[in-house]
Amino acid sequence: MQPTPAFTRQAGLQHLGIYLGIVFWLIIGLYLDGTEMAQKITYGQWVTNMITLAFFSWIYQSASRKNKKIILYGLVIAFGGEVVFSLILGMYTYRLGTLPIYVPLGHTIIYMGVYYFTKEPLVLAHKDQIVKILYPLMIVYATGWLVLQSDVFGFACALVILLLFKRRPNSRLFFLVMFFVIAYLELLGTYFQAWRWPEVWFDKVSFVPSANPPSAISVFYFAFDAGCLWAYSRLNPVKWQRFRRLRARSAIR
Repeated sequence: MQPTPAFTRQAGLQHLGIYLGIVFWLIIGLYLDGTEMAQKITYGQWVTNMITLAFFSWIYQSASRKNKKIILYGLVIAFGGEVVFSLILGMYTYRLGTLPIYVPLGHTIIYMGVYYFTKEPLVLAHKDQIVKILYPLMIVYATGWLVLQSDVFGFACALVILLLFKRRPNSRLFFLVMFFVIAYLELLGTYFQAWRWPEVWFDKVSFVPSANPPSAISVFYFAFDAGCLWAYSRLNPVKWQRFRRLRARSAIR
C-alpha cells in the first residue's frame, strides 16, 4: 500500500542536516576553542570561526528570501547583544576576554535551527506531546540546578520564561526546544572553558548567585526573537501585514 501524502510529509525531518550539523558543530567548535586545545595550538578559535562561517553560509544560502532577511537581522542583534552583555556588562566572559567571531554567527545558526525544527510537519503533528514532556523537564532541570548549584540567577530566568509562556502560549514549543538546545550549548561551552559565568550575577550582585552556566539563560532568546520580528516588521511593513493576515486566517480555521 502506498503511503498517504500526509504520512509522506510527516515521515522525516526536512532539515535533518542542519540539526545534526548543530550537534557536531558545537562539540567540535567549542572543543577547538577550549582551554585544553589552547595548550596544544594557538589557532583553535580561528578554526572554529572558519567552520562556523562555512556552516552559517550554507544555512543562509539555502534559506528563503524572508528567512535570509531574518538571519541578517539576527546577526546584527546577536552582535549588539554580545557587545553589551559580555564586553560592557561582563555578564559572562570568553576565554580570551574578547568576542569570538563565531559567537554572533552561532546565535543565528541556533535560532534558525530551532525555527526550522519547530516548523517540521512531523514535529507539529506531535506538538502537544512534545510540550507536555519538555515543560516539566525544564522545571526539573532549573530546580535541580538551583538546589545543586545554588543557581538563583538561572532559576529566576526560568520563572521569567514561565511568565512569558502565559503571555505567548503559542510559542511554548519553540522556546522549550530552544531551552534545551541552549542548555546543551552552555554545558559544552563551559565544560571546554570556551567561556565562563561568574559566581554571582554580573560578577557584582552578591545576593544573586549563579551557576556556570545558569540553567535558563535561554530566556534571552525571547528578546532575540522579538528583535528579529520587530526588525522584519519595520523594514518590510507590507510583507509583515500580509503575514499577519495569513496567520489570523489560519488561527480562525
